[in-house]
Amino acid sequence: MDQLTGFQRDLLYVIAGKDRPSGQEILDDINHYIDQPVTHGRLYPNLDTLVDKELVEKGQLDRRTNYYALTPKGQRVLQRRQEWVDQYVDV
Repeated sequence: MDQLTGFQRDLLYVIAGKDRPSGQEILDDINHYIDQPVTHGRLYPNLDTLVDKELVEKGQLDRRTNYYALTPKGQRVLQRRQEWVDQYVDV
């Protein structure tokens, strides 16, 4: 997790909070959170990085739409991160 950018970590949280979201669903959610609009040109290379790191699985919903889901490794990494954050932040 320490090798990821903050944006990539945010993407993991969005993916974890949805059931196999499409790239467009992820983009919509992340744009509600981030002040500057995120473009497709920023989103998809970062999603590909998460896939390459085996934290996210990419599959096809149909011929035009991919879905993204956390892998077991991605779930473990995100859970460890959340446990670490919980040590320091009590909201």
